[in-house]
Amino acid sequence: MKHKDVIIIGGGPAGITFGNLFKKLRPEANVAMFRPENHSMVYCVIPYAIEGLFDPSRTFKSDKLVTDAGIELLRSYVTEVDFKSKEVIDSTGDRYSYHKLFIATGASPVRLPLPGIDAPNVFTVKTEDDMSGIITRIKNGARRAVVIGAGAIGIEQAQAYSARGIETWLIDIAPYILPNMLDKEMVTPLNEALEQKGIHCLMERRVEGLEKTLSNISAVHLSDGYKIELDPEIDFVCFSVGMKPDIDIFVKAGIEANGDGIVVDSKMKTNIPDVYAAGDCCTFISAIDGKPVSGKLATNAVPMAKVAARVAAGKDDEYEGFCNGAATCAGNWRVGSTGFTATFAEKRGIKTVSGYGETTTIFPMMPGSEMLKVKIVAEEKELKVIGGQVISKLSTTDKIDIITLSIQQHMTVKELSKLSYSAQPWQSFMPARNAIVETCEYIMNLPIRTYTKK
Repeated sequence: MKHKDVIIIGGGPAGITFGNLFKKLRPEANVAMFRPENHSMVYCVIPYAIEGLFDPSRTFKSDKLVTDAGIELLRSYVTEVDFKSKEVIDSTGDRYSYHKLFIATGASPVRLPLPGIDAPNVFTVKTEDDMSGIITRIKNGARRAVVIGAGAIGIEQAQAYSARGIETWLIDIAPYILPNMLDKEMVTPLNEALEQKGIHCLMERRVEGLEKTLSNISAVHLSDGYKIELDPEIDFVCFSVGMKPDIDIFVKAGIEANGDGIVVDSKMKTNIPDVYAAGDCCTFISAIDGKPVSGKLATNAVPMAKVAARVAAGKDDEYEGFCNGAATCAGNWRVGSTGFTATFAEKRGIKTVSGYGETTTIFPMMPGSEMLKVKIVAEEKELKVIGGQVISKLSTTDKIDIITLSIQQHMTVKELSKLSYSAQPWQSFMPARNAIVETCEYIMNLPIRTYTKK
């Protein structure tokens, strides 16, 4: 039996963040991390490696991120956990005891329950094997690809394939792309950008079946009768329809969980004493309405892991919930969103009012000036900001982060409209206007009957 003060299961963003911070707070602690994969990866850049913008090896994180912090990196996987005796058993049969356990096993892409889903030319996108398998298909002359799922991962994959000269179809049951990020009226220029790239966007369709020839998929059948034929020797299919938490061994051992992940409190504690969890393997609440919501983003995993590390080290901290700020690209458009869309808020029973603001990315007379459009969603009664969407030809993340902060601080649109901003010809619109402020003022200046609850 080997003893560790702290055992970390999982070597992704949450595991690395937890380990590094815990060792800073408790440098004397004996900490070990189980990570069976060859590398921890920067998942967000996988589509750009597939596109050929850089060598795929640059998606790999250095093991020094773990070992330089004084954490022992164990290249095996945990097969069994005994919470009562505080022990884990790994794939080599070795047994380890622990004082505290941190679970950061993440989530794996969902595969639809369709015959043929396990064919060699059907991929998901998460691992080194996924990336290398798709790149191999492309190098071997793939001419057609079908992407199922038009969220951020799906549209980034579709664009990567299209950039490599592959005729690409993008399929989703939703009525428009990026349904979890944007409301319908914000999507039009993005659809046009994808179509200009030659991507066939087929919305409000579902995959009815995968036709198999020998061992590979040779056609994809859609709900409207449309059939996409593939060369089974070189073409391929990619699913990006959601994520499933990797938690089976912990559920078997008695940890509380649901379909979205391990249940944790605001201190990242589970129902098991001295066991913490964070990241994609967890379920948690929205920072907006306090109800459960999915939040499988690295930008959630990192702050969750920091809270867990501080609490496990003896400090006090809490995580307030997901805002789910996220960004992607569609053609030359940069896309960002945070909080609830108006559509999602309605599903949660929240009545909303929305405002819009539009400027240019830089002073309009400057070369390269492009459109910048902002939408802010506020709840109807008090006009608190609960969501925001930005599309632009330049980065959207700085503006999305401002809106996210306003959500975290429970600001009203009136309060956000007081934003003190800067201006410079190459970096913003002119001093007279700011798109976020303008969007808030749009809502403030609506007729009272539009937003007052009767």
